[in-house]
Amino acid sequence: MAKVTRDDVARLAGTSTAVVSYVINNGPRPVAPATRERVLAAIKELGYRPDRVAQAMASRRTDLIGMIVPDARQPFFAEMAHAVERAAADRGKMVLVGNSDYRDEREVHYLRAFLGMRVAGLILVSQGPSERAAQEIEAWDARVVLLHERPEAIDDVAVVTDDIGGAQLATRHLLEHGHPYVACLGGVENTPAVGDPVADHVEGWRRAMLESGRPVEGRLFQAPYNRYDAYLVALKILAGPDRPPAIFCATDDQAIGVLRAARELRIDVPGELAVAGFDDVKEAGLTDPPLTTIASDRPAMARAAVDLVLDDGLRVVGSRRERVKQFPSALIVRRSCGCG
Repeated sequence: MAKVTRDDVARLAGTSTAVVSYVINNGPRPVAPATRERVLAAIKELGYRPDRVAQAMASRRTDLIGMIVPDARQPFFAEMAHAVERAAADRGKMVLVGNSDYRDEREVHYLRAFLGMRVAGLILVSQGPSERAAQEIEAWDARVVLLHERPEAIDDVAVVTDDIGGAQLATRHLLEHGHPYVACLGGVENTPAVGDPVADHVEGWRRAMLESGRPVEGRLFQAPYNRYDAYLVALKILAGPDRPPAIFCATDDQAIGVLRAARELRIDVPGELAVAGFDDVKEAGLTDPPLTTIASDRPAMARAAVDLVLDDGLRVVGSRRERVKQFPSALIVRRSCGCG
């Protein structure tokens, strides 16, 4: 069977190939509703499939959005990538995902690969991108939206949540249960000091503690972001002589590790230890006890990131503060803090 062409569609619909192109690409010129219906009916009847490769070569852009995350195995990043994929599908785009594994060289590798594919835009979730990454983006004149983080190295549009305010909410809530202080399970030693959500979570905890007149010295512990390594750190903290009465964890994955360590050491949560996290991953409601945490509106953030990366008119200009679209955080109260 001969391949169906755009000319075939135009002949059946009684219009020009240019009009067929406008219907398929939703522009750049408007098409009358009746004409659009005839073209769509002809496409369906003939089984026409547009040549996306040819379209990309002509426009120098594909229907792809590149997305780079630190580690898609972690629930937060997996859920964020899924939200971006759904938002992109609503705009007729597909998403390619690459994992940087928290390594600069892999981040640069995916930047080059995706930008070389002429993606429509790039959504970058980065644990503090390097100067090399910033230079790569500038060299390609790429349309990049930072999601979840706003590192100093790249001055581009960012979509974030209120990380400091959310951490303050969680810490204050634990203190309101009457605990003399709240310890914090933060990030690893090389966590970026600026623009990193975990650093902001630690800063929010610090502010809430100092506002309440509690000192923070000796009450901040470092731990990797994944639950297993956080569990190993928590075992040492909880088995020590100065076990904290409450712990705010910078991520839910860390908090899940803390809950596992407490169970292994036969420490009652929340009777002997109150725990709160940050991210509200789906598993947070299934832990034992269910985890009190801070939620961000991931679907809304994903839609904003996709819209920003696709629409020039939405790309804000001006000061760095104006270039950051911030969504509020919300406290999700469950039993691990002592409520319920």
